[in-house]
Amino acid sequence: MTMTLPKPGASMLWIMVLTLASTATTLLLACATPFPALAALAAVHMRRADGLALMLLAWVASQAVGFCLLDYPLEANSFAWGLSLAMAAVAAVLAAQALLPRFAGAPFWARLSIAYVAAFAVFKAVVFVWALGLGGAHVMAAPAVMANQFVRNGAILIGLVLLHRGRIALGVPPARGRMAAA
Repeated sequence: MTMTLPKPGASMLWIMVLTLASTATTLLLACATPFPALAALAAVHMRRADGLALMLLAWVASQAVGFCLLDYPLEANSFAWGLSLAMAAVAAVLAAQALLPRFAGAPFWARLSIAYVAAFAVFKAVVFVWALGLGGAHVMAAPAVMANQFVRNGAILIGLVLLHRGRIALGVPPARGRMAAA
């Protein structure tokens, strides 16, 4: 059975599903929204506008969870960190999408891996620049911290890919735009 949705509806459905999945991750891991994983998946499967919408919606959901459920302090520093994450999330998806055309003939997993590494590196670079002014740069750039976050986001990415494949197997149409054999 295949679900018939207009292409914009299919894209919005995927944006909502991935936002809900990232929100669940944020709740489970206490503010660890998997922006690099989302950016990689968006780069491989979505048009630029849909990828940006996903990143911004996931950011809004992350901030709502943080301020409403996890009691983030209502201080300028907290708001600045939130802004840094929004900028890093957008930069991550743009970087991953800009890199992928060079690898158009590569297998799906290779493109996904390339998109993930690019998204992670750019996300962390943007956050690091902000951390130089906001504090905590030495902690966030520690090799053990970076390795832990790289592995955690990679595991989440695999889970999101499996979710994507499972929904397609159930007949939910893929997001419009970049079509990848997943």
